[in-house]
Amino acid sequence: MEHDQAMTLAETEYARFLALVDRLEPEDWRQPTACPGWDVKAMVAHVLGMVHYFGDGEEQLRQAKAAGERAHQHHVAWIDALTALQVEERTALSPAELGECLRSACPRTLVARQATSAEERAVKFNPGPPYDEEWSRGYLIDVIHTRDVWMHRSDISVSAGHTFVLTADHDGMIVADVVDDWARRHGQAFSLVLTGPGGGSFSQGDGGEQHELDAVEFCRIVSGRGEGAGLLAAEVPF
Repeated sequence: MEHDQAMTLAETEYARFLALVDRLEPEDWRQPTACPGWDVKAMVAHVLGMVHYFGDGEEQLRQAKAAGERAHQHHVAWIDALTALQVEERTALSPAELGECLRSACPRTLVARQATSAEERAVKFNPGPPYDEEWSRGYLIDVIHTRDVWMHRSDISVSAGHTFVLTADHDGMIVADVVDDWARRHGQAFSLVLTGPGGGSFSQGDGGEQHELDAVEFCRIVSGRGEGAGLLAAEVPF
């Protein structure tokens, strides 16, 4: 995915996430989500924390260092320590304050992500467990951070009983990129039909497994939020 295209998707995804947060009723914020131990309020706090993380270099260094110390102290993966820190530091914010902070922070973070150079995005690093592999910063900035917001928009929609707004031009692009990542990771032949506004038909090689399911359900399965048979058990980072 080209950087400019990725940033267009990011801008739309921030707008849709904010629109969902604005629709939440008081009781919605207390609903449990697919992430153990998190209700909707905690999930929004995490998204805000990650928006802050990508929007300011000094804040990124501060969170990264604090998460490293927390991971060492509690013997947990760094990413788990980071997300727990983000939620904990924003626990005192009310739902209205979380929404206002997101509205203020998202545009700044979008500008920061847009401004990264090709050289910065080419830098390689190992993200650590559960993905002990080589990523580029471009993969993190252009792909993963938008996927994370998209999946949490799905999580909150499910938990709070709100419609998950989907369009082919936006969500279809995100889903197609997830399928591409999934296909690259398992490397096997397949035929996949994904239904719904974000769906499409995908294949690789001949004579492989055949699957047909809803596009969002597919993404939730390969994110680890559900169990999938055969190649659907191959997970993709979000």
